[in-house]
Amino acid sequence: MSKTALILGVSGQDGAYLARLLLEKGYRVVGSSRDAQMSSFANLIKLGIKDQVQTESVSSTDFRSVLQVLKKAEPDEIYNLAGQSSVGLSFSQPMETYESISVGTLNLLEAIRMLEMPVKFYNAGSSECFGNTDGERATEETPFRPRSPYAVAKAAAFWQLANYREAYDIFACSGLLFNHESPLRPERFVTQKIVREACQIKAGKQGKMNLGNISVKRDWGWAPEYVEAMWLMLQQDKAEDFIIATGQTYSLEDMVETVFSSLDLNWKDYVELNPDLLRPTDIKISLADPGKAERELGWKAKYKMKKVAAMMVDECLRSMSE
Repeated sequence: MSKTALILGVSGQDGAYLARLLLEKGYRVVGSSRDAQMSSFANLIKLGIKDQVQTESVSSTDFRSVLQVLKKAEPDEIYNLAGQSSVGLSFSQPMETYESISVGTLNLLEAIRMLEMPVKFYNAGSSECFGNTDGERATEETPFRPRSPYAVAKAAAFWQLANYREAYDIFACSGLLFNHESPLRPERFVTQKIVREACQIKAGKQGKMNLGNISVKRDWGWAPEYVEAMWLMLQQDKAEDFIIATGQTYSLEDMVETVFSSLDLNWKDYVELNPDLLRPTDIKISLADPGKAERELGWKAKYKMKKVAAMMVDECLRSMSE
């Protein structure tokens, strides 16, 4: 008998790659969006798996909606990837961000408890919860110091999950994923903006690129690898939380230089810094220790920032030529 997986937020970057991975492993995959009839599920189409995923309409902030889909899908595994996913957008939509992430996660946990489902639950945490770690690498024991409405919501969801795991013996874990990119990223994410606009500049369709703070440092990985770590967490005998990262940190300037260099361009000729793009608060440097994932899950990132940037540029150029 094959397992059934329910992926909330299947239309996003991680949801689409996770759906593909689980289908390859023989799962029956049920994916949700707020309105399955209206959603284009463009990422599932890009990956060529739209017809293999059963889609359902679910609003994770509506408890009745959550109960209905759990009863209908009868999943063995639930992956909660839903919710507002942009740090920048969370400053202008703090209430929507908090509700979609924190309340949505609480509704899922409470539904699992009420239905007494023997299900394994994965929740999408975030490295943003750590905030600035004063130059120290974050581990699973590092205290949270969130610096955005998005990070506050993710931190609240993390502790809700930890409480339900302890209080009700639910198999539930959070993946504290550091930045992970792919061609499926929306352009509001700075990495995709850099790649697409640099390719437009190379093609002569754009003159300049505007960016905010390029001195910030992040740990960038490859999204298709990170969804495998999500799956591995639910294959363990005991539910635990894990940091998922490459362990290597680069500045946004390094990312910009790598992208432009791959196009044989000097980024300094095209990039202009715009103070209007600065966030009210931001994390200066993001450092990760992914050692636990390697030791206990056998997972280690193969692709680091420079390879990730190159793969994204190659895909962007390919799509522009079609």
